[in-house]
Amino acid sequence: MSTASISSLGLTTPFTPAQSSSVKRVTFRPSVFARLSSPDSPPRLIQDRPVIAAPAPLLNYTVREEMSTQSYEEAIKALQNLLVENGELKATAAAKVEQITAELAGAPSGGAGFDPVERIKTGYIHFKKEKYDKNPALYGELAKGQSPKFMVFACSDSRVCPSHVLDFQPGEAFVVRNVANIVPPYDQAKYAGTGSAIEYAVLHLKVENIVVIGHSACGGIKGLMSFTFDGPNSTDFIEDWVKIGLPAKSKVLAEHGDVEFAGQCAHCEKEAVNLSLANLLTYPFVRDGLVKGTLALKGGHYDFVNGSFELWGLDFGLSPSTSVKDVATILHWKL
Repeated sequence: MSTASISSLGLTTPFTPAQSSSVKRVTFRPSVFARLSSPDSPPRLIQDRPVIAAPAPLLNYTVREEMSTQSYEEAIKALQNLLVENGELKATAAAKVEQITAELAGAPSGGAGFDPVERIKTGYIHFKKEKYDKNPALYGELAKGQSPKFMVFACSDSRVCPSHVLDFQPGEAFVVRNVANIVPPYDQAKYAGTGSAIEYAVLHLKVENIVVIGHSACGGIKGLMSFTFDGPNSTDFIEDWVKIGLPAKSKVLAEHGDVEFAGQCAHCEKEAVNLSLANLLTYPFVRDGLVKGTLALKGGHYDFVNGSFELWGLDFGLSPSTSVKDVATILHWKL
């Protein structure tokens, strides 16, 4: 059993308008804490090694306005010319470009070729026949609008689709997916995309639960734990995004500094979820929903290596009005 304090993840001071000009509807000063109960041994990861910073690009390229008007055939020819003109490319890079051009041209490369259009067509035909046509009542109701009970933050990782893992049906969950399932703090300038999704879900769709789900072998968390953040970025976007999780990384290193890297990543997968729960409390409409009892926050972790799922809930409440304190505790389940 380990204890995780949301205060230690970045909520160490009360919310007041003086701290952020964009937060205007704060009416209380929360003192927040959370307790995370986790297994004694972290889940085994697929790759027991850190993520390596992206290498410098093999090609220097220039985007020209006329490229946007190229035909399909012209684009294929341009890639082929690139191979000829760049003789200094390593053999592996040249082979990769050849593979891409072959796939784009629809020709098989090293076996039976993959046809993305055919895959999409057959996938939709199966959905239409086996789900849409067999559930006219469901899709008839969905045509009128949506009223999901859940908002879900999940990772973009192709192995952890929340609708597949939790068997959500159409209309049940309003889903946001990004690298490392991160919820950034309230910031109208930097994180308008996430903020608009939360605002729409809470104020307009009236979701009753926000669930943040981490997962095993998360590449985004490996990046967070391996990037040094002490010099120029080696990526265009990834480092700036995952550094939102630095408070979780710091907590893991402070409490599990003697654990091997894979174990630290496993701990951080869950601490990052708790940090996201803390960040959700920076959104005024989320706090309003918690105070009114119309909204609940939950954290989860899906271990696809061992086939297990953990769920913990944020129990939010107010003490008597004479001392007006906001209290959040973590209740934990393991499935």
